[in-house]
Amino acid sequence: MRFLKKGFARVRCEQCRSEIFVAFSCKGRGFCPSCGGRRMAATAAHLEDSVLPDVPVRQWVLSLPHDIRFALGYDPRLLSRVRRCFLRKLMSFLRRHARQECILGGHPGAICFVQRFDSALRLNPHFHVLALDGVFVVENDGFVRFHETRPPSDAAVARLNERIARAVRKILLADTRLDADDDYDALAQLAAAASQGRNALGPECGRAPTRLGIPREAQASIVDRRSTRYLGFSLHADVRVAGCNSERREKLIRYMARPAIASTRLAIARDGDVIYGFKRTWKDGSKAIKLSPIAFLERLAALVPRPRHPLVTYHGVLAPNSALRPAIVKVPEPEAPCEVRQPAPGATPERRGNKPRKRSPYYRWAELLQRVFAVEVLTCDACKGPRKIVAFITQPNVIRKILEHCGLAADEVVLAPARAPPGCEEEFFA
Repeated sequence: MRFLKKGFARVRCEQCRSEIFVAFSCKGRGFCPSCGGRRMAATAAHLEDSVLPDVPVRQWVLSLPHDIRFALGYDPRLLSRVRRCFLRKLMSFLRRHARQECILGGHPGAICFVQRFDSALRLNPHFHVLALDGVFVVENDGFVRFHETRPPSDAAVARLNERIARAVRKILLADTRLDADDDYDALAQLAAAASQGRNALGPECGRAPTRLGIPREAQASIVDRRSTRYLGFSLHADVRVAGCNSERREKLIRYMARPAIASTRLAIARDGDVIYGFKRTWKDGSKAIKLSPIAFLERLAALVPRPRHPLVTYHGVLAPNSALRPAIVKVPEPEAPCEVRQPAPGATPERRGNKPRKRSPYYRWAELLQRVFAVEVLTCDACKGPRKIVAFITQPNVIRKILEHCGLAADEVVLAPARAPPGCEEEFFA
């Protein structure tokens, strides 16, 4: 969360001398909506500006059966094995699909995003893959050119889904850690309950949250175009973005890298419970879930990803160790013409002029706000003059004096004293 009491930056207009305070971010990896939104926007901007070439892309989404979600959500190494298996099958399918169109020696590329949640805050590990809708081929003249392929048929997507399901099931059967008699720790219990959509602690242990909405009869599951289901595995591949539409492609990447919590769908009921709305109405008519505060914290704890396990990975020609990556990713233009002089025999070439600058993956908060919301933070609202960061305030005594002088001392967050879990007060204080 962002609070001025934890430090802020002073931003001043150079013309009218008015100032605003910008609070620091907690930079967490879990479920903070502010930090998650910043990471989402920065990831999409970096991929669009510095990584993805101007070629069409297609989104592949693989959802997993309910009976294996707990194991994959709790064990990050097993989740990585399943992700690599899925990407191997997908890369092989893209190369084979290109050969069927007489494109030999094709090299596909993809970026995989791991999401651990669904719209009901349940533990639901699944994969969003942004794959190039075609392959790169090294031509006889030494240049690398992109060859677009036709969209895959529904039958081809169904066969790919079957191959993925069989391969993943084989990995799970061979894993000896999936023993139902194992003693899991408290985090495993939270992950198991979150994957089933139930509460793990408190007086409502084992119960599902209350659904809000008008129930109606369940409808049959309809498979859309290029969307198949097999043994609980769901594969969808109908979203495509042209290479010239960079704005829509960046918006698609933001969707794939979005955080778990959407603050616009979060509300507090009169009795203190938490109401979290769904993106769309479920088949039984449910529109939201109602969770007690402790049940809500259970869900959030289970959704936090493990450290040192990346949620964004690169594959194919977009992988860091790919020999074709330097010829494919975007390279910024040099500021001035660069002259290369022929060296003497045995010497290295001498380059004069400005070299292309490598774009840093870090984006300032002002750039992201302007890029995502079209808001000019570094432009004064009153006189339209430029704003400039004057100082970063981090010392507690200085922060307190400035906020008291500006009448912002009420921004302090008062935490309630610690207490025992519900139902355990007598035993705790005995």
